[in-house]
Amino acid sequence: MAEIIRIYNENPNPREIAKVVKTLRSGGLVIYPTDTVYGLGCDITNNSALEKIAQIKGVKLEKANFSFICHDLSNLSDYVKQIDTATFKILKRCLPGPYTFILPGNNNLPTVFKKKKTVGIRVPDNNICRAIVEELGNPIVSTSIRDEDEVIEYTTDPELIQEKWDNLVDIVIDGGYGDNTPSTVIDLTSEEPEVLREGKGSLEIM
Repeated sequence: MAEIIRIYNENPNPREIAKVVKTLRSGGLVIYPTDTVYGLGCDITNNSALEKIAQIKGVKLEKANFSFICHDLSNLSDYVKQIDTATFKILKRCLPGPYTFILPGNNNLPTVFKKKKTVGIRVPDNNICRAIVEELGNPIVSTSIRDEDEVIEYTTDPELIQEKWDNLVDIVIDGGYGDNTPSTVIDLTSEEPEVLREGKGSLEIM
């Protein structure tokens, strides 16, 4: 049964953050707010937790397009090949913010993602998830939680999320009502940036 924990974005309680991190380190799954929709995530270093998320999403883990939630751009070199100055300037200008950037992956990717040539990097403008990642010491692998309702598409009410996901995750963080517009996805692996999905992030940064 999922525990619901109230954490405030303006000033995340360190004790509650530590509790979430302890759950992640032990292979637990957590639903948490971002600057867009609520996300489902686990510790990037925990293979069994990664498998659980892939099962829930109904995808093969090695083929899954999960995002890596980072605290800031200092995590980049852990999983991303060296990028040029123009690419770095775009990242610096947009992050933290409601974007997912597709970048070339390097050889340090977790074993389950070794065959992937690219990774999706997120640095949300949300203090809760960034505090979790900072305390954890490495990124969270994340995927948006979708709703079967085609009109709503993304559930925004933490209590409804807890009801629906009660038996699938360990913690649901109540960070207030979420947004129902996902991040803008931009591929930066070619010479020109390519928008793969227009979402909350403005395209004027191009």
